[in-house]
Amino acid sequence: MKLSKVVPWGRTLEEYKLMFSLTDADLNSNILGCGDGPASFNAEMTKQNHSVVSIDPVYEFSSDQIRQRVEETYKTVISQVRQNPDRYIWKNFRNVDELGQARLDAMEDFLVDYESGKEAGRYRAESLPSLDFTDNQFDLCLCSHLLFLYSDQLTLEFHLDSIHELLRVSKELRIFPLLKLNCSRSPYVDAVIENLSGKGLDVKIVPVDYEFQKDGNQMLQIRKP
Repeated sequence: MKLSKVVPWGRTLEEYKLMFSLTDADLNSNILGCGDGPASFNAEMTKQNHSVVSIDPVYEFSSDQIRQRVEETYKTVISQVRQNPDRYIWKNFRNVDELGQARLDAMEDFLVDYESGKEAGRYRAESLPSLDFTDNQFDLCLCSHLLFLYSDQLTLEFHLDSIHELLRVSKELRIFPLLKLNCSRSPYVDAVIENLSGKGLDVKIVPVDYEFQKDGNQMLQIRKP
């Protein structure tokens, strides 16, 4: 898959649970969702009385503008998945049409919640590598399909600066997946692990029960000492 820029593409609470191996304790913590885009994660968590703040530059736009961008993204992404079905594991989704419908359904759930969520401060237009939060404001940060995935578009310096900023505002950071868009492992993973380990952070690659991109069943877990 080839994309020239980061695109809005939302996922569900169930997917987040699998991608990040979220326990009940995790779900009950104070969570920052980084790069959530039009995911239904925040909306679903809020209905269950959990605490989530989602950040994404796309939140500067209106509901109609986000819908338009997602529909444009949908056509691009789905057409590329159709051309390369062998690069994906068809376990969570039976086929491309089911994948596409799941993404559109997640967007609809997001859009229903979006305006009230913005008013409540649950959706904030923030951009890495500089965030407007206090130190250790969150217990857990979940970075979904942004860092590592867009290694061809975002530099190693950006990755390191962003990760250190996310660790400034949260006590633990989990990043999924560790692959690029073309399903190959990001060349930045080892450099990031070396950098963070050298600063005394607890860093490890953890297998998870979610795999859509082939071999994309691992997350990076980073904890402060």
